Amino acid sequence: MTRATEAAAFFGITTTIYLALLFQWLPITLPETVQNFTLPVLPWWALVTFGAYSLGNIGYHVLTFRDCPEAYDELQVQIGEAQRDLRSKGMNIK
Repeated sequence: MTRATEAAAFFGITTTIYLALLFQWLPITLPETVQNFTLPVLPWWALVTFGAYSLGNIGYHVLTFRDCPEAYDELQVQIGEAQRDLRSKGMNIK
């Protein structure tokens, strides 16, 4: 199964269970506070939690971004080659 299929299956099952609990289609008795106050805001809570996790994950990976000295050296060589090529074609490069 691909990741997209797994994600679609997970969200489909989760949505089905959520709607069944919200509209009381399952014969499960939930406390009134859960039914009236928690379930209606659960999708927003999940969205905010996912956003916070995503921002934290991006921030952590930006903070621990590894430098690549080999890539820097390779890029400098390629820039030099491009400058020599353009100069040979008559372009003035500072």
